[in-house]
Amino acid sequence: MRLKDKVAIVTGGSQGIGEGIAQTFGRNGARIVIADINEEAGAKVVDKLASEGIDSIFVKTDISDEEQVKAMVEAGVDHFGGIDILINNAAVNIRKSVVDTTFDEWQKVIGVNLTGTFLCSKYTIPKMEQRGGGAIVNIASWHAEKTITRLAAYAASKGGITALTRQMSLDCGPLNIRVNAVCPSSVDTPLFRQTFASLPDPEEALKQTLDFQPFGRIGTVDDIANACLFMVSDEATYVSGQTLMVDGAAINKIARPLMFD
Repeated sequence: MRLKDKVAIVTGGSQGIGEGIAQTFGRNGARIVIADINEEAGAKVVDKLASEGIDSIFVKTDISDEEQVKAMVEAGVDHFGGIDILINNAAVNIRKSVVDTTFDEWQKVIGVNLTGTFLCSKYTIPKMEQRGGGAIVNIASWHAEKTITRLAAYAASKGGITALTRQMSLDCGPLNIRVNAVCPSSVDTPLFRQTFASLPDPEEALKQTLDFQPFGRIGTVDDIANACLFMVSDEATYVSGQTLMVDGAAINKIARPLMFD
């Protein structure tokens, strides 16, 4: 029970990595605020957590909207009494180059991925300060460091998140709030499967992706959730401003899958 009596906000918590983080944290004693735009999926996650005896609430939230973020944080405080942990996980993606990306598409990706991280942090940090400290983990991506073609807005947003993480760690240190980033590579989620299913040759794309992985497998939600668990636990009380690659060493390879070009 490494997070006993802690309260954690998990954005994008209705599926995939966010759902896995919420479940892992709940199994370690945390109470969870699921913030997501998908109300139906969020309600299902709350029911699933309840079946394991995990206390959670769902708050429908567009994290690119300042007023909705403020309301979500206040709902968490009203229900659980405070906030100790924030996982900035919610994200959207558009596969286009700079030239092909419309202004509205750029605004959407940056608005959710980067501005959402800013807004959730802005309104959660004062609540953590009231509790004597806390921990924030920003879910970035290996695309913050190395990327592929036609991923302009997404790569820019994730690179911004790692830079923001480093900066926030300086401002938040005196408040006893640690800020770190976790960078997943390919992770087996519903979105990952949908992406491959939309490609001209899904089987070949998956083969090339697996060939690219030193461990010969795609990352799992548990891989990411366990990394986040360490980052927010008392075992990492002197770790802040860091970016942890959880990618099975894939970022160290020169070659990359070709099916995405």
